[in-house]
Amino acid sequence: MTLTLHPKTTDTIPIEAEVIRPDLFADKTLDQIGQLTVYQGNRSRPLCDCFDIDGDPRDEQIVLEGDFARVKSVGQSMRRGRITIRGPVGMHLGAEMRGGQIDVHGDSGDWVGAEMRGGLIRIHGDAGHLVGGSYRGSASGMKGGVIVVCGSAGNEIGCGMRRGLIAIAGSVGDFAGFNLIAGTIVVAGSFGIRCGAGMRRGSIVALGSQQQHPELLSTFRYDCDYHPQFLAIYLHHLQSSGFTPDATALNGRYRRYSGDLVALGKGEILLRVSS
Repeated sequence: MTLTLHPKTTDTIPIEAEVIRPDLFADKTLDQIGQLTVYQGNRSRPLCDCFDIDGDPRDEQIVLEGDFARVKSVGQSMRRGRITIRGPVGMHLGAEMRGGQIDVHGDSGDWVGAEMRGGLIRIHGDAGHLVGGSYRGSASGMKGGVIVVCGSAGNEIGCGMRRGLIAIAGSVGDFAGFNLIAGTIVVAGSFGIRCGAGMRRGSIVALGSQQQHPELLSTFRYDCDYHPQFLAIYLHHLQSSGFTPDATALNGRYRRYSGDLVALGKGEILLRVSS
């Protein structure tokens, strides 16, 4: 029987719950899991004070049922196993994650997969700001793994990203790929302002119509129109994770711009122009 957690309280004070990890639960009894420490405001509390816990932790699968919108850091630093969340979840989901899988059947807060190194995070609703981003003062953000958002996301997607893949099926806010070091960001919807500002390497791909393309900064230079073979491979891979752009995106022609020329300038923004 899969381990299941239900919230006990509707208290508006957020709960810091980085201990909710399948790899951390696996070698513990239910009583031991219940005594793990979480933080609510300036108080430390045992996990069992905040959640009803039932099931078997040994299969390294956790199901969170209910409203977890005020529960932060679920799956932080997890290395293996699977978390399924049936409802909304709070900030820092899967931050610094190294392996395993997280599925959210609802919306998520800011900093999803912040500075993650591996694994898969899949959001079946909308996500907040700084998906796969770096924390303020950090040298880099996401360093590996895959994040798929089936809805829309906020500002600074992939901020400081070094490796990995982020795919957004809806629209994104401002500064997508800000200070991007490397890695790939794919967006099927529209963009906010200053896409790719300060990017050094990596790829930002706009799959949407011309009306949804970002307005590029003057520090990006047009290179060519071509069929990027790597993109077809990425999109085929993403289809198995629930990201399903229209068929013409797989073999479409893209307009390539290089930049940001005020930084290293070896990044690229690809704008789909035809099938």
